[in-house]
Amino acid sequence: MAGFNITKILDLLSSKPVIRYIIYSSSTIFFFALILIPPMLGILLKWDLMGQVFEDPNLTSRATSAISASFLIAIFVSVVDLVAGLPMAWFIVRGRTRLLSIIDTLADLPFIVPTVTLGYSLLLFWSDPKAGGISSLFGSSLVSPGWLLVILLHFTFSYPVVVRVIVGALQDYNYMYEEASKTLGAASLTAARTVTLPILKPSIIASFILALARSLSETGATVMVADTFENGPIFINNTRVAGQEGPMVLVSLILILVSAAIFAVIRILGPRLKMPIKRIWPNTERVLSNSGIVTTRNSVSIAIFLVLVLIPSLFVAFPAVSAIASSTFSDALGGVGVWQGYWQSLGLSYFIGIIVTLLNVIVGLPMAVLIARKRMGKVLPVILDILVNVPLIVPSIALGASLSIFWRNFAFIPEIGLLIFAHLSITYPYFVRAMAAAIERIDIELENASKILGAKPFTLFKTIILPLTKYSLFAGAIMMFARSVDETGATLAVTTLKTAPVLLVDWVRRKVPATSLEIGLGCAFLITFSFVVLLVLRLIVRGRGRY
Repeated sequence: MAGFNITKILDLLSSKPVIRYIIYSSSTIFFFALILIPPMLGILLKWDLMGQVFEDPNLTSRATSAISASFLIAIFVSVVDLVAGLPMAWFIVRGRTRLLSIIDTLADLPFIVPTVTLGYSLLLFWSDPKAGGISSLFGSSLVSPGWLLVILLHFTFSYPVVVRVIVGALQDYNYMYEEASKTLGAASLTAARTVTLPILKPSIIASFILALARSLSETGATVMVADTFENGPIFINNTRVAGQEGPMVLVSLILILVSAAIFAVIRILGPRLKMPIKRIWPNTERVLSNSGIVTTRNSVSIAIFLVLVLIPSLFVAFPAVSAIASSTFSDALGGVGVWQGYWQSLGLSYFIGIIVTLLNVIVGLPMAVLIARKRMGKVLPVILDILVNVPLIVPSIALGASLSIFWRNFAFIPEIGLLIFAHLSITYPYFVRAMAAAIERIDIELENASKILGAKPFTLFKTIILPLTKYSLFAGAIMMFARSVDETGATLAVTTLKTAPVLLVDWVRRKVPATSLEIGLGCAFLITFSFVVLLVLRLIVRGRGRY
């Protein structure tokens, strides 16, 4: 009876236009006040410094080359992410092995590794023959620091974004349409290509946008592997070290404006984009659908994931195996030496991750509905859809500086509050992007039919939208949690509190005299605990049934 009364009350409230207006307005105000303005303020306040770049021809040339390199690498990596990530996501959802939940969780682990530590890990794996990585097999550096290693790095940290979004979309997808196509004689490949992929188009576009934005903004990890190569964020970092802030303003603004233009084009043309190949080759596609070809495809997907993503990401943690057999392990458990404060930092990271995830789900759902269903007019949702991506595009070094400028004006807010607000700004777009794409996939006629039958907005959400998007909601929550747990730059910018990633970065950069065994074991603890948490959550969600 209590549940019925609550539902009835929520139905009554949700049916009132003023209540819906308050919800959507509050969500929009929250977005501008806590998500968009803080990262942008530091850039806008230093608008007048852009002249530093144009006064120096060398700086102008470097800025142009760096911006071009940023977009070339980001677009290339995002396309490769889709090509490699789509088969992997398909295997995770459609595979028949009992290990799928473990493989699914492993795909999230590069999210958990702190970005600077991730760059350090790839540097050891690909470039240091003495570290025991792949270069040791050749006796010399296989991939030297520079543009190629930057591409490998950006693929490593953006690939999981694509896999996570598409996995959520496939789990939400109703197989009925694909099965109907097969019943009519279509091969599995034909059904997937002509039925499933067009329906999943919003999520494919969303994953491309997230991967593109992630590549454009990352600084800390890229610095570790770039050497003399410069893209936008590296150029900003190099000029800031030289005492020039004008390049940060100019390059950040150009990255944001050009990216916003790209996203606007995608937003306008994306819904009208048809499958490029409509023709069907029944015999060829039937051959490509046989079990042998599918097994080969899955094997290649797993190999790409292991060799290019998982092993390089976790390589920095491999010394943990040796550390367990040494005094390092007992020192870690006892909080001795460099381990003093480690466990408190780890707990703080998970606490912030949980709080940020819950807050973003609460305030992000209305924004996702507003964007996907064009509530409050047709223009505002399109503008918001573009602006939601801005915090992802701002180079992390500029974002950290901007957050510091903004939040340090609020001395009355405790440091833990500043940390939560900073992480909200970083993680919010992941959830809104994933959920908006999931809601767009739902046929609007289902909602209209429900309304005709008398369903109130809350009942409509509870019985139609939520069941059809629950896996995408989970995928978005996972991305937010993992991104918060690994965040370093924003944390350093706004607070003196030490989360686990900040502590590990101090170790990697030798600000704290930690050995390779201690660095490896510290990363291993963070990764292992995160793996267990994500695996348990995934098993719970998977256990609730599918279509």
